[in-house]
Amino acid sequence: MAGRLRALMTALPAWGHVVWETLAPRSVGGAGRARVVQAVVRSDHRVLLCERRDLRGWELPGGAVRAGESDEAALHREVAEETGLEISLERRVGDYVRTGFRSHSAHVYVCRVRGGRLRPCREMPRVAWFDVEALPDGIFPWFRGPLDDALRELPAPLARREHLGLAAIAAGIRIDLTMRRREE
Repeated sequence: MAGRLRALMTALPAWGHVVWETLAPRSVGGAGRARVVQAVVRSDHRVLLCERRDLRGWELPGGAVRAGESDEAALHREVAEETGLEISLERRVGDYVRTGFRSHSAHVYVCRVRGGRLRPCREMPRVAWFDVEALPDGIFPWFRGPLDDALRELPAPLARREHLGLAAIAAGIRIDLTMRRREE
């Protein structure tokens, strides 16, 4: 019980920050919806995932596209910042328009490593390679679909609409608390 209470107490400030970002989102690309890029970085039968510092759980490297920045430039910048790796883009997996909690439009790409050295950063204190047949349980649900789509190697990019409602929020909270308890 003490471990659960401690995990909850350490989570509250992070959850407050996430709620604030949701209520006052940065808007790139118009219509109040942030535009982000995400990378499915592959190496043989492995995929690279990052564990967030604030809302604990595994996700794809990537982040917000800055005003005037192309998807490709943003992806190179974000992956280098979060993982230390230089990448080359292989193909676009698709575009995922997410409504509800933390509305955004995610442009997802399959990438390969072309240089650099794997290392964590302040935002992502853990980065790790996982076998595609043994992915961790703690992947946030909104990254599972794009990851599965990328691993299927579809012939053309997809356009998907997803709603992040109460089920996604509850899953994110469960993953966060589970990851925090494992760290103790």
